[in-house]
Amino acid sequence: MSENTEPSSGGSVSRHLHIVIDRPWRAVYEYASDPQNLPRWAAGLAGSEVQREVSQWSMNSPMGRVLVSFVPENEYGALDHTVTLATGESVLNPVRVLPLDEQRSEVVFTLRRGTMSESEFAEDAAAVAEDLDTLKGLLEAS
Repeated sequence: MSENTEPSSGGSVSRHLHIVIDRPWRAVYEYASDPQNLPRWAAGLAGSEVQREVSQWSMNSPMGRVLVSFVPENEYGALDHTVTLATGESVLNPVRVLPLDEQRSEVVFTLRRGTMSESEFAEDAAAVAEDLDTLKGLLEAS
């Protein structure tokens, strides 16, 4: 698992967390893009059953009840999703599944600091890294 940290405009910071998975990109994309699989690998987001809510998915998370909206299925490996917290605050999470070769792919998650403190940002990055490790373990075991 690797991480890059770069300042962006306005003094905000983004972290690009990524992991290589020994599975074809399409298999990784299909598994990760299915909201029903979130409780298996994305503990930082979905801690319980995922329910369809018209055009969004609702679930209980460590942050309380959240709504998640994914971009439509696509051929580019984009898994961008918006998480709407119980407070009404929405956070866009850019995620990509990139082919490395026929049998390996890379998942890149861009974590944005927003209004988080430095320690909250570090905790969130650690949670995302753990989720990516779990995703890798599940997919490489299948």
